[in-house]
Amino acid sequence: MTSPSVTTTKPQATAPAAQPRPAALPTAGQDTGLLLLRIVLGLTMAAHGAQKLFGWFGGGGIGGTGTFFTASGYPAGDAMAVLAGLTETLGGLGLAAGLLTPLAGAAVVGTMINAIAVHGAGSFFAPAGIEYELLLTAGAAALTLTGPGAYAADRFLPVLRAHRLTHGALALTLGIVLAAATLLVRN
Repeated sequence: MTSPSVTTTKPQATAPAAQPRPAALPTAGQDTGLLLLRIVLGLTMAAHGAQKLFGWFGGGGIGGTGTFFTASGYPAGDAMAVLAGLTETLGGLGLAAGLLTPLAGAAVVGTMINAIAVHGAGSFFAPAGIEYELLLTAGAAALTLTGPGAYAADRFLPVLRAHRLTHGALALTLGIVLAAATLLVRN
């Protein structure tokens, strides 16, 4: 018989102590994949910049590109051609080398946001669509957020030696804000 003043309690089950998971170490395959993506995307963008700046690879040079920018509603078409050409060239070369990767990737993203806005979203698929521009934008954003991998010049820069998601997110925010500001001056 039990007395009403005495109660028994069951022992509480304790949760097992959480074991910290070891951080995943990058593999040579991941670093090689990032290198391949950086080189192809970066050199593609640098070539587009060279079209605008120098007229290479069948491009219009500053004059032809400036005329296009003016027709697209941007003020000071030649200045915009220089700005876009430098952004594409330097951003592309930075990505290819893995140098200042967050800023280089953000430069490409900002440029491609403007390219998508100018090109229009009438269709997704080429030749009139935005699939190419969207792919370049996503690739640059991915590199900005993940970092360049081990085979990159950033590993020699103390602040970027260990890529931080914060660096990439801040750089992307900067690139998007600057792209939006550029679009605001467009007629």
